[in-house]
Amino acid sequence: MTIETTSIIKEKIRSYIQKTAHIDNEKIKNDSMIFREGYFDSMGLIMLITHIEEEFGIKTNDADLIEENFESINSISDYIYRKSVQ
Repeated sequence: MTIETTSIIKEKIRSYIQKTAHIDNEKIKNDSMIFREGYFDSMGLIMLITHIEEEFGIKTNDADLIEENFESINSISDYIYRKSVQ
């Protein structure tokens, strides 16, 4: 995978969340807590992880499945960036 800038990663994740959760662009911010605010549930997490693996060419391990990696667009972007430079 080509290392993408975090702004591109954030935009791709934002777009995916908006399409999947059917929410307006103005409603979700980079620091919105996507699970606590009800945009995604546990099934949404599975779909999100599948999307991330396919879109960014990374593999999510069991050890990666912690809330801090997936709680917001910022944390997801940081996670993807970390995985892409390993």
